[in-house]
Amino acid sequence: MKIGELSQRTGIPARMLRYYEEQGLLASERSANGYRAYDEADVERATRARGLVQAGLSTRLAKVVLDVERQCALAQPTCSRELAEMLATELSALDDRLACLTKSRDAVARYLTLTRNGDLVGAA
Repeated sequence: MKIGELSQRTGIPARMLRYYEEQGLLASERSANGYRAYDEADVERATRARGLVQAGLSTRLAKVVLDVERQCALAQPTCSRELAEMLATELSALDDRLACLTKSRDAVARYLTLTRNGDLVGAA
């Protein structure tokens, strides 16, 4: 599929897909006319890349995570101690962000519940 179809299927602008490719998050084949060609697996990889970046990971670390996920599909995935430490640090930071988001979510839900609009809690 061409970049326009990948963009349509993922909801990710073509410009962002080109950036992801530039950063190593995606790879495409090139046809004889130079057009990018993607396969079905790239739909999931692009969507996953966007999710990781939106979760706060740098594109450099998102690439590492995507590569690790790909390697985990193998029978015996491996990674260096340095990579494991980097991922453990990122995991801790993600846990901290999740805890903060959960507190914020709970505060907003509590506030809504105390108002006349409490029926909106859970409606979204």
